[in-house]
Amino acid sequence: MKLSTVLELSRPFTLLPPLLGILSGAVCAFGSAHNPDPSRQVTWGVVFAVGLGSICASLLNAASNVLNQITDLDVDRVNKPSRPLVRGEVSIASAWGLTAVLYVLAMVPTWWIVVPPRDGFAARALAPLGTHECFFLFLGGLVFTLIYSLPSWGRTKRLGIWANITIAIPRGCLLKVAGWTMVAPSRSFEPWAIGFLFMLFLIGAASTKDFSDVKGDRAGGCKTLPILYGNERAVKIMSPFFVLPWLVLILFVFLPDPLAPQSRLLTGNSVLLVVLGAVLSIWGLYTVHLLRRNPDELSATENHPSWTHMYLMMMSAQTGFAVAYVFV
Repeated sequence: MKLSTVLELSRPFTLLPPLLGILSGAVCAFGSAHNPDPSRQVTWGVVFAVGLGSICASLLNAASNVLNQITDLDVDRVNKPSRPLVRGEVSIASAWGLTAVLYVLAMVPTWWIVVPPRDGFAARALAPLGTHECFFLFLGGLVFTLIYSLPSWGRTKRLGIWANITIAIPRGCLLKVAGWTMVAPSRSFEPWAIGFLFMLFLIGAASTKDFSDVKGDRAGGCKTLPILYGNERAVKIMSPFFVLPWLVLILFVFLPDPLAPQSRLLTGNSVLLVVLGAVLSIWGLYTVHLLRRNPDELSATENHPSWTHMYLMMMSAQTGFAVAYVFV
């Protein structure tokens, strides 16, 4: 298979969000009160873990992209006729082979990411099972990609809101926590609270691209929100998820840690986190305005402005969290 075809199947432009999510999660852990190194020194062990984990997250997303194109072949014949599998440029067998290779390359190296980070190949490989949190979080993410795409695993892509949930759990929550475990243990509420916010956002935002794909999704038996409820009602279902997570973020800033009531739930810079929550809430309201202004327009354009705003909101939220935990 040609390198150009591999890249086209992997869809490199979609690999930036998981990469940034991992980096943001790691930075949050580094600046948090849960960093196992009180001096917060940037060691080679930390650099190795974060660098390796970032690459693996991108490879896992690439594997999911190829798998989705295999299982969505009938859908893509209508919606994305220029893709390699539809054009016949690559065989199904070759695409399966690439998927397997990418999954292996994404998973195996994460065994050497342990928390707290250790120096030395053997020290990481032979570390106690409980320190391999990142590996098991990646494994959970892999399982969700199978559940989303494969009929034998449920193919939740065809099941309305369950498709969104199956996307949101790994890409919103597990990814963020996996980044955290490259620096600090996840056995506290803080990383899961942050991951919950991104998961909540994606439950609604994941449907943004479904409107322009209705024709092919219907042909492939995928009952997305626009197909199940029509554009106007689907937008109403999605709308709260563009605002609610960021209001909850502001609430989380003022909540105590259930495991340590004398400490805050979020140990980043409180002022920056509140500002981030307020900005994202206003941005979310504007995006909802774009969605609700003319719902039928969503089906008439390939990249509606609301999709662009959703994408930028996600990236800005990841960056904002990282900044808030750098300037503690």
